[in-house]
Amino acid sequence: MPVPHAAPEAPVALSVVVPMYNEQEVLPLFVERLRPVAEAWGVTYEVLCVDDGSTDATPVLLQRLRREWDAVRVVRLRANAGHQAAISAGLARARGAYVVTIDADLQDPPETIGEMLRTAGEQGVDVVYGVRSDRSTDTAFKRWTARAFYRGIRALSDVDAHVDAGDFRLMSRATVDAVNSLPESNRVLRLVVPALGFPSASVEYKRAARAAGDSKYPLGKMLRLSIDGVTGFSIAPLRFATWLGLLGGAAAVLVLVYAVVGLLLGNTLPGWASTVVIVSAVGAVQLLALGILGEYVGRTYSALQARPSYFVAHDSLDLESPAQGPVATAADEDDAAAFERVVSQTRT
Repeated sequence: MPVPHAAPEAPVALSVVVPMYNEQEVLPLFVERLRPVAEAWGVTYEVLCVDDGSTDATPVLLQRLRREWDAVRVVRLRANAGHQAAISAGLARARGAYVVTIDADLQDPPETIGEMLRTAGEQGVDVVYGVRSDRSTDTAFKRWTARAFYRGIRALSDVDAHVDAGDFRLMSRATVDAVNSLPESNRVLRLVVPALGFPSASVEYKRAARAAGDSKYPLGKMLRLSIDGVTGFSIAPLRFATWLGLLGGAAAVLVLVYAVVGLLLGNTLPGWASTVVIVSAVGAVQLLALGILGEYVGRTYSALQARPSYFVAHDSLDLESPAQGPVATAADEDDAAAFERVVSQTRT
């Protein structure tokens, strides 16, 4: 089967971007799965680990791993910027002719990357999505809300987003360059990439349970991601607010007609209940419309500020000497014992 090769200007054929935040429990398990698979790809590659400001032993593990596996490259962010920002940081620094993004929790199998490469080579597409054919390991609530979100996005906008696809995907260099050229800071990449409309294909896989550690996407972050996705790709909520205003105006006209008719018929007994209900309903509609408008105004305000969504502390590629390879720092040597302790605890 044909396999994509590195373009003349690309130092490696494939970059594997792995965002990480406090993944000390699952990192050794992830490496055990990824390394033998990567050696079987038959192409040059780099494993670009983006440390999203971890506060546990993840930075220690990554520095030790970098010395043991020369394909590993570590980009550390100065502070926790969020999952999507960490992926964006990896895409901005990835050097491969193809780039695949995958989380370290092993819910998305590294073994599928080889199939993605073959699909891209055989079908000549720019994007290969990993589609979850079996999500039985997720809760019923998560499955229902995910499907509702993607179907809602497809109904409210022109984005043809895959219902069961997340951030596990393979992209060509042209796709990555297009994503990096976009000016928006609060990107929702699972919507940005389909919105480009580049030729795509998909491969199916069974989603597994998290191998170790805790989920880094609680309900609050999922809601924030959903709001960013809707406000970033659709103006339908603004039109919804307009229709609410029109419906409110029509209701007010009907109430006025009712009051005039009641006055003419002499049925003018005062009633506080109807007044309270009408005033409350109108107030609720107004507040909802203002809230929707505020989301868009806030997004515009953030875009005008043009603040970076992340700050890079260091890239191990910049610290390496071409002649000597990776440079071990004194801090790395002091952390060797901590690495061994974390690995032994994880295996236990």
